Amino acid sequence: MIHAITIHPPAPFSSAHIIDYLKRSSNECLFHVENNAVLRLIPTASNPVLIRITPDHNDSLIIEFPALNEDPSQELRETAARYVWEWFDCERDLQPFYELAEQDDLLRDTVKQFHGLRVVGIDDLFEALSWGIMGQQINLTFAYTLKRRFVERFGSSLEWNGQCYFTFPAPEQIAALQVSDLTEMQFTGRKSEYLIGTATEIAEGRLSKEQLMALEDWPAIEKALTRIRGIGPWTANYVLMRCLRMPAAFPLEDAGLHNALKYLMQRPDKPSLAEIKQLSSKWGDWKAYATFYLWRTLY
Repeated sequence: MIHAITIHPPAPFSSAHIIDYLKRSSNECLFHVENNAVLRLIPTASNPVLIRITPDHNDSLIIEFPALNEDPSQELRETAARYVWEWFDCERDLQPFYELAEQDDLLRDTVKQFHGLRVVGIDDLFEALSWGIMGQQINLTFAYTLKRRFVERFGSSLEWNGQCYFTFPAPEQIAALQVSDLTEMQFTGRKSEYLIGTATEIAEGRLSKEQLMALEDWPAIEKALTRIRGIGPWTANYVLMRCLRMPAAFPLEDAGLHNALKYLMQRPDKPSLAEIKQLSSKWGDWKAYATFYLWRTLY
């Protein structure tokens, strides 16, 4: 049986651009894009539940529960709707960003090209931190390989219709590992220590999304994150951007951002950090969105 609900994201919203973003790696293991639909396991008050998200011709999103054999409860319907709404940053009013981009030579055409794209989030703090740690100093292709190994070995799973769907491993499980459990999967010793240490911080209650969001502003959150071993400014701002939804967050040292600027500026070398600071000075509190749109030019 399939039971559907429909949510209506505010304009501008482009499901096509969001799905294109979700399809950027064939090695993604936490959701599956099938034709024009996205399937993934989402957390609920009990067990993870499989949802399928399909846009209609008006860019509304139809959410189905294909693996359920009974009507979804009202609580489950609300959980699924809220998850998708937050995943695609539907609460955000993009008009101020678009007005700013119209006055910026680097952003103007990119924003027009990908109009309606929203920052696709990472709901789980441990997942966001782990992905940031995994991606340090390696290319994106190998980072996806490490994530798949990590998720398939330590995450929960559900098989439906010939496809296996996974949830990200719980910090309590990773906190109990030894470094050798991860180095045998080609994680470096340092990254293994960082992942286990971060998991321990969360598992023992010293770090949570709620604790971070209770701080006064994003610089205070950045400071709290960078006190954790293995979390530098780049990883902290990545988490601020993708998980904590701070539009002013700015991963200044991000290689993808540098490559995008090099490409758009049609120059043989990447701009310096000083140049990037100057270029981004007009982006105000929308640096996270500017970065996300610039990333999109690379694939």
